[in-house]
Amino acid sequence: MMEINWYPGHMAKSKRLLADQLRRVDVVLELCDARIPDSSRNPELERLIGGKSRVLLLNKADLADPQITAAWLRHYRAEGIEAAPFSAVSGKAKDALALIDRAAKEAVARAAAKGMRKTVRAMVVGVPNVGKSTLINRLHGSGIAKTGDKPGVTRSNQWVNITPYLQLMDSPGLMWPKLQDQLAARRLCYIGSIKDDVVDLPLLTILLLEDLLASAPEAACARYRIADPTKRGPELLDEVCAGRGFLMKGGVSDYDRCCAVVLDEFRAGKCGRISLERPPRAKTMAKEQNTNGGNEPAGADGNAAGV
Repeated sequence: MMEINWYPGHMAKSKRLLADQLRRVDVVLELCDARIPDSSRNPELERLIGGKSRVLLLNKADLADPQITAAWLRHYRAEGIEAAPFSAVSGKAKDALALIDRAAKEAVARAAAKGMRKTVRAMVVGVPNVGKSTLINRLHGSGIAKTGDKPGVTRSNQWVNITPYLQLMDSPGLMWPKLQDQLAARRLCYIGSIKDDVVDLPLLTILLLEDLLASAPEAACARYRIADPTKRGPELLDEVCAGRGFLMKGGVSDYDRCCAVVLDEFRAGKCGRISLERPPRAKTMAKEQNTNGGNEPAGADGNAAGV
């Protein structure tokens, strides 16, 4: 069993800064990872955001199963949350900007009623390594915000001018002090929101492989040349080492190399379009019944895959 807790000292300061700056913004642009939408949303943000106009972007949607992403969108809209899929790497900037414009519509109208042209201020928030800085660079059209594939690259709030009437703030990734849901914690490790050096990497890699086998067995077996998908634990890691040739002298499994490759490939989406989490069935079904009169079955089933 692996217990994961990671809350660097600077995050308490980041939380205070975020709470202070939220009072000054018109729109909150929250990012989560489309492959694990539930696990990659900080539950404390709901309280911090309060009544602010908000847009939820399911980032890295190009790496997630599109049908499951569509089910998540229905789920969030049933909750009254404006949500949309996006890719900060390849998505069209105009699509994200249109969402911000729509969220800021009331604030812009109030300013116009007073004879003013409002400059909209939007804050980009989310857990570490979910793509906030990459999104800002996409919208700006240049590498103005620091990015990296490790958590903790952005360490302070910074305003970026996107247009003469739109400013975005790139905020540091914010975790919460107590990771009580260890399934969510390990999935945050999968996407790199929690530093690799604070977890047992061989065990984390085994758990990821087991999650992949539960969610997309054919893709996982093909990618990692797993001949026996029923294997679990260290035997599964040995199976991948043998299949992918991660072997040292004498045929000994090279766990270090295997762990690095498996985690890097998942984070880069090289395993295919795989989602590890599905929305709660009941809420999705209720939404679909409201929209189609209850004549069609719900499109999502079950809780998080692999649970």
